[in-house]
Amino acid sequence: MDKVLEINGLTRTYKSGHGSLTVLDSVSFELMRGDTVSIVGPSGSGKTTLLGLAAGLDAPSSGHVKLCGYDMGSLSEDERARVRNKHVGFVFQSFRLIPTLTALENVTVPAELQGRKDAEKEARFLLEEVGLGDRTDHYPAQLSGGEQQRVAMARAFINKPDILFADEPTGNLDTDTGENIVKLLFQLNETAGTTLVLVTHNLELAAKTARIIRLKRGKLVPEQNEAVAHA
Repeated sequence: MDKVLEINGLTRTYKSGHGSLTVLDSVSFELMRGDTVSIVGPSGSGKTTLLGLAAGLDAPSSGHVKLCGYDMGSLSEDERARVRNKHVGFVFQSFRLIPTLTALENVTVPAELQGRKDAEKEARFLLEEVGLGDRTDHYPAQLSGGEQQRVAMARAFINKPDILFADEPTGNLDTDTGENIVKLLFQLNETAGTTLVLVTHNLELAAKTARIIRLKRGKLVPEQNEAVAHA
């Protein structure tokens, strides 16, 4: 399965008091295994909407999403959730850790949902990889923002996803911490051979991916040969 994501004619329209608002307008592109791509554009251009649709978290008004060979529009909500758990990793700006679980328990959750017997062993390995081997029993409130994002990254990679969606992963972090998180994200991604989709307003960060997809008022801006492969 070389094509990991196929987006075809994706449109998302919301009803409003004065008619309707089109947030995404006929967007189409494909991503292959191991691709790294940034989605950039001004606020309100449809970046996060596109990510949600691509991951099957939301349904489009029209168009199709094929994720890891699955036509997401033909699946029930439960089936989409199973596809996500097996094939997709997420890293969010707000970390989204479960406050009542330790770092170790937060990382094991996706693997336990798959019934994996090696969940704890793999989680300990990944926490070691992200430099938190000595923080496994700490709760999110006992960790700094950068540490919480490291836990979130370990969680995202535990099921060896085919594709990782990262939505403004450095948005809540100071510059130095953000740079360390980005470095770690690309290292983990390269080791795993995962397709990386990065939503960001930071053009310096976007330039680290091999391809940049630009959105403006919900439409794709024709791609230019300006993106450079990350170091």
